[in-house]
Amino acid sequence: MSNIGIFYGSSSGVTKAVAEKIAQRLGEERCDLFSMEEDFVDFDEMLDYDYLLLGCSTWGSGEVQNDWRDPLLDLDNDKPDFSGKTIALFGAGDYKAHGEQFVSALGILHDKFKARGATLVGSISTEGYTYKYSFAERDGKFVGLGFDDVNEADKTEERLERWLAALEESFPVAEEA
Repeated sequence: MSNIGIFYGSSSGVTKAVAEKIAQRLGEERCDLFSMEEDFVDFDEMLDYDYLLLGCSTWGSGEVQNDWRDPLLDLDNDKPDFSGKTIALFGAGDYKAHGEQFVSALGILHDKFKARGATLVGSISTEGYTYKYSFAERDGKFVGLGFDDVNEADKTEERLERWLAALEESFPVAEEA
């Protein structure tokens, strides 16, 4: 079995496309890719992996993408233990239409999984981003990779590379020899 599970929710396909790029960069043979809408069964499935990448776009007034809503309610009710799991987050936002809550869904995921013992990695600087507020911002950094393919698609690739480089210390980014 692969040791990296990538679980994403995607309404318009943007977060899915980035999830697929991440799997390619990390090595598709090392990653299992799951749509939260089509493939997700329960959190025991996630607990089978040592490393998790969780993708979720932000909708409305800082809400998680629809495919994550019911699973997060289950997470609150079942309270699975994610101790010993390393998690990195990524997700899409739209700074023009929702700059007052840019990529805030990542902050929600961060807090939910941290409260269950997970180690969260992959924070990146907010420098170079345009937005008014984000629940995903902590101490001048986003808790994961935020990107805006609606207004700044030309920056997504560079941001992805910078984020993957930031993961190197605590996440198996490169294939082990």
